Amino acid sequence: MDTVHEFEFKRKKYMPIFPKASGKPTVYIEGYPFEDDEPMAATGFHADQITILSDQLSRYFAINEHIYIGVDNFIYYREGDVTKFVAPDIYVVFGVEKYPQRRSFYTWSEGAIPVAVFEFLSDATANQDRHKKVQLYLIDMGVQEYFIHQPEIDKPAEFCGWQRSRSGNILEIKPDAQGGIFSEVLNLWFRWEVQHDSHVRLLRPFLPDGTLITTSREEAHLRIQEQNLRIQEQNLRIQEQNLRIQEQNLREEAEMMAAKEAARRQELEAELETLRAQLANRQDGNM
Repeated sequence: MDTVHEFEFKRKKYMPIFPKASGKPTVYIEGYPFEDDEPMAATGFHADQITILSDQLSRYFAINEHIYIGVDNFIYYREGDVTKFVAPDIYVVFGVEKYPQRRSFYTWSEGAIPVAVFEFLSDATANQDRHKKVQLYLIDMGVQEYFIHQPEIDKPAEFCGWQRSRSGNILEIKPDAQGGIFSEVLNLWFRWEVQHDSHVRLLRPFLPDGTLITTSREEAHLRIQEQNLRIQEQNLRIQEQNLRIQEQNLREEAEMMAAKEAARRQELEAELETLRAQLANRQDGNM
């Protein structure tokens, strides 16, 4: 896994480029309902999937203040007609300001349409998600890419994507050999993996080079690992510094011992010369 610093470099490299929208952030327009008393997620599987992926996309696109990530709120796409609305599980809009948060998203007021939409299949909506919403999102609304995914591991895996061509036709996005689908508009790969702890078939985003975009928990774990690594490196540097100090002290002690030994040797040699001189004087006196 890449370090946080390496990932930040890649994120800037792969971040999409787009024009700013022509409208303005709109929190609420009177007369357009913004709730329908429906729960956000159909099951705990859907709740985990929606929460984790929306968090990943929000954190990944956080460096651009003109990318809005919507989660299960209404999108009104025809001014004056309160019946023309949808509530995708997750959608991404380019060119609009990230804040303030909206009660609903009004395409004509914001001057922008979502570029990508994600729906997670449930028993109540799966048929519409697979068929009716493909036409609704890509043609009626003008969304560029639409994806569906089955997060429940007890049901067959299902991950599909469609895109709108330049001529306005609907094209199914072909997956790679591993079942991954590349989003051209988001410049990200999407692949699913089974989360054994939560038993969720989790759809996950990757950078174009295959680098995984981490969850909040994984990023926190990665930062802890990097912090521990820095502490270990710091401890090694301290140990190396202490070792150098010890070696320096040993050298100084050795030099002092050598100097003392040399001085002692000189003293002994001087005493020996004195004794030799005294012995020579005595022999001269006895002659």
